Amino acid sequence: MNDAALEIAATAARLVVEEGLAFGPAKHRALKELGLPARSALPSNEVIEAEVRDYIALFCADTQPGELLALRELALVWMARLSEFRPHLGGAVWQGWATRLCDVDLALFCDDPKSAELALINQNQRYETQTVRGLHGDDVEVLSLHSFCQPLKEDVGVHLRIYDLDDLRGALLPDAQGRSPRGDLRALRRLLAA
Repeated sequence: MNDAALEIAATAARLVVEEGLAFGPAKHRALKELGLPARSALPSNEVIEAEVRDYIALFCADTQPGELLALRELALVWMARLSEFRPHLGGAVWQGWATRLCDVDLALFCDDPKSAELALINQNQRYETQTVRGLHGDDVEVLSLHSFCQPLKEDVGVHLRIYDLDDLRGALLPDAQGRSPRGDLRALRRLLAA
């Protein structure tokens, strides 16, 4: 990897940790901050994640473990509330590099896609819906809400990606590094107990 790509990765990692940007927007903003052409080769998400972990180790080692614990405990609450929909935690909270600026990303695997929405209504939860790219490149509905996290003393975004039950089979395939991209309630409990 060339020096420019490494500089993009380091700058993007800083933006991810300090401003809570997702990898894609962080890469593009890093290009602008560094004054590089828009066609510059961008580092992979794996490289960005490695830089994020390095940045956290250098600058956030005293606060990040507590923030991650608080986010995982909040995820546990929501996974228990929505257990009938086979929730799986993914993203930064599952992978272990989340900070207080990260949201909780849950995948729900439903027999009926509207059933999760009805469950939120029955729990008097206010939420917004949007469509994003899902597991296999298909569009999926996301129910987004805010949940107060007592240890962090602030609201945290909780995003529920709604999948069909059949999608669960391919959802746990390991990534290029052999890691599971998401974990169920039992897997999260094991992480919290470790």
